[in-house]
Amino acid sequence: MHRSSRLLFVALAIWVAPATAEGQRKPGAESARTAADSAKAAADSVAARLERAEEAIRVLQQQLADQADHGVQTRSRFKLEFNGLVLVTGFSNSRRVNNVDLPVFVLPDTNSGLPQSGAGIAIRQTRLGLAVTSPDVLGAKFEGDLDVDFFGGQMASNGGRTFPLLRLRTTRLQLTWKNADVMIGQETPLISDLNPVSLAAVGSPEFSASGNLWLWLPQIRAGVHSSGPVRFGVQGAVLAPTAGDAVGLFGTDNDQAEKSSRPFVEGRASVQWGTDETVGEIGVGVHRGWFAAKGDSLLVSSAYAVDVKVPVTTWLEVRGEGFTGQALKGLGGGGIGQGFGVGGAPVHTTGGWAQVNVKPNARVLFGAGYGYDDPRDSDVLAGGRLRNATTELHLHLRPVQPLVIGLGYRRLETTYASGKLANDHLNLALGFEF
Repeated sequence: MHRSSRLLFVALAIWVAPATAEGQRKPGAESARTAADSAKAAADSVAARLERAEEAIRVLQQQLADQADHGVQTRSRFKLEFNGLVLVTGFSNSRRVNNVDLPVFVLPDTNSGLPQSGAGIAIRQTRLGLAVTSPDVLGAKFEGDLDVDFFGGQMASNGGRTFPLLRLRTTRLQLTWKNADVMIGQETPLISDLNPVSLAAVGSPEFSASGNLWLWLPQIRAGVHSSGPVRFGVQGAVLAPTAGDAVGLFGTDNDQAEKSSRPFVEGRASVQWGTDETVGEIGVGVHRGWFAAKGDSLLVSSAYAVDVKVPVTTWLEVRGEGFTGQALKGLGGGGIGQGFGVGGAPVHTTGGWAQVNVKPNARVLFGAGYGYDDPRDSDVLAGGRLRNATTELHLHLRPVQPLVIGLGYRRLETTYASGKLANDHLNLALGFEF
């Protein structure tokens, strides 16, 4: 027990135990004087017990006050939680890739004469988070959180990836009523709000550019849902428009999506069942966005998507997503990071991913998954990526708190007009979570 709980237990024991013992004594013949002495002794005993109990309660109250004074609190007195995942990641690649510690597609070989393979160690997939909660704000449960990592690039120095830049991942302000919710912040697209389980792919989720539309975007969401064992819901979202193009170190300008002066909009309908770790859900969604073009016309970004999370048993889960659409680079690499192609027209693409996870106990989780993104070949510019697929295996171990160990294997296959290139990526993640 905590010390405060032990003190309360002792106080109750001091009060109850002697009275119980006295009640268990066998009655006998006593004189009037003996009875009077016993009554006086009993009164003295009760008074002594009461004094000791009051003292124990005073100690308990003081301890609770000290804990309250030294506890972490927000200025608004809301409950604050600090959490994190610190990972040291060792990796190797058999071919040249776009990003060595977290590759998402394979690049053509160079003519440097040096090996195309390599291995290294990085720590920039470390995450830190803050969460604030309150049971009653405007009659709703309030949840606010902030999540950052060190995957924002690296300083232009000889330190390279050992000097990573802090990056904002997600932030949310969410109000949840019995049958409605509102969220304001930066989060994944509404139509693809599910991600694979992985300790090897933290900086960007697993299957990025292989069927997972994941990019965290500023947005406002609202939804309603029913109650009961099976719950039906409808949600809508207005998202920041983005073309997904790279920007400079400091200065920014309106990109092609922002120049349309229209936000991205998304909608989703879902059915959900179960509670806690056995929650299952199936959803279908639609996305629309616009890009400025020469003249008075606009180019359209569109997608139809489905997501599935099914807990087959308490230890076996299947999850995945699928989509079809066009000009989806701004949602996290749809079309393998190719939004517009031949003649400046939107690149049509189809993709998706699926993963199976087995969790025999709280310390072990293992599984496998597959994802792909397949743009229409006639839309892709010369030298562009025609198809990208990822197959992965993972094993997560939590032998004792707070330690975590992750073993992962990923095979990437990227197809160009000249042929298919494949990379074998091995990953070992060691760290702790809190």
